[in-house]
Amino acid sequence: MRGKTQEDRDLIEILDPVAESVGYEIVRLRLMGGAEQRRLQIMAERPMLEDGSGGDMNVEDCAKLSRAISEILDAADPISGEYTLEVSSPGVDRPLTRLKDFDDYAGLEVRIELDRVAEGRKRFKGELAGTEDGQVGLNLEGEDDTTVYFPFEWLVDAKLVLTDALMKRGADQRAARVAADGGDADSEDLGDDDAEDEDFDLSESEED
Repeated sequence: MRGKTQEDRDLIEILDPVAESVGYEIVRLRLMGGAEQRRLQIMAERPMLEDGSGGDMNVEDCAKLSRAISEILDAADPISGEYTLEVSSPGVDRPLTRLKDFDDYAGLEVRIELDRVAEGRKRFKGELAGTEDGQVGLNLEGEDDTTVYFPFEWLVDAKLVLTDALMKRGADQRAARVAADGGDADSEDLGDDDAEDEDFDLSESEED
């Protein structure tokens, strides 16, 4: 789910160690467009820590990761032709792309899509019930006491639903990060009213 194509997955293999070396994790990578002009979109975050800090990224974080990735791409030259690099935060109603995401965000509302029909459909909505033996648990919306499990490999898309509980979690994460950084929450953080727009994006053009 982090990469859609083999080319995406090859780039993730190259760039994962780069992101980790500067303190971030790649959530999703997409290389899009034709031969003349392509876009490399990278969504990343800080690792989630036990104290609840991490997760979100600000503009400075995106810039730092963008510089580190650009250096490696310039040296390794894995993408032919011109392209634009875009580095962004996942935002509050983020996609879930790794098995650990479904444990980290257990208890929150999510929409998922499968690559096959299960229970008579491909799309589901409900509360995340964590994972078990490589399967994602979901308490189905509108069906009391019904928890279904899907193999992680079946999922093609999963995204958190913007709810009050999710907004509160996002605010708590930002407060924890500011406290860990020794910063000023009033000057460094967004308020709850702006939380759904916290999807920073830094773009720059690259060419051979």
